[in-house]
Amino acid sequence: MAVYIDGVRFPLNPRNGMADSASIDPAEVAKFSAIAAEWWDPTGKFAPLHKFNPVRLAFIRTEAAAHFGRDARSLRPLEGLSLLDIGCGGGLLSEPMTRLGFAVTGADASEKNIGTAKAHAAQSGLEIRYRATTAEVLAAEGASFDVVLNMEVVEHVADVSAYLGACTELVKPGGITVVATMNKTLKSLALAKIGAEYILGWLPRGTHDWNRFISPTELSVSLEETGLTILKTQGVSFDPLAWDWKLSSDVDVNYMVVARR
Repeated sequence: MAVYIDGVRFPLNPRNGMADSASIDPAEVAKFSAIAAEWWDPTGKFAPLHKFNPVRLAFIRTEAAAHFGRDARSLRPLEGLSLLDIGCGGGLLSEPMTRLGFAVTGADASEKNIGTAKAHAAQSGLEIRYRATTAEVLAAEGASFDVVLNMEVVEHVADVSAYLGACTELVKPGGITVVATMNKTLKSLALAKIGAEYILGWLPRGTHDWNRFISPTELSVSLEETGLTILKTQGVSFDPLAWDWKLSSDVDVNYMVVARR
């Protein structure tokens, strides 16, 4: 027996009748499926991610190149390494990671997101393996990757512990994961939730649930409990003067954690 979420089949656990992918929140999948066609519109509902992308791309490139002893300045510095973009959405990170040389697998629980990602990759002439699936399913299959990107997903899952545990299983020994999410502070409530969704209109209302935000300390402890070693915690801030994002020491709202298995 199985349940279907946005057209994706999830086997039922015979012991409890629940979907094996415990981290999946059907409401969150449906939310992003409804706007899946807009992923590549730089002025649409995902405009903030398009603006945010350059700073996180540069960070991933620098950290991965340093970890694997590659020259970050070369054209394809990560050639020969495998990467999983879990919760890939429409492929905004999967495509530039492919251009850096990674053999990329993009996974998302939304069939519609995967359809958008596949179509855009084909238009761009890029070979990316996209799958409508979950971290738990990939882990059960024994899949593993040199790098696992876990960007802006943690705050949308139903069971953070189960999700992070499955993601850690997907990191090869000696590999790294990069986790990006939002801190649970009054500042993030004011800026990332109320400001971004209700005042500035940068994001559709209801995009985020502030109660699901997690502090860097809590996230680091959760990652360490899965067997990872924290390498770096990096803040990311919006600069209103330059109207752009930049790396900073401020982790009050957005931050990224790099960890090694």
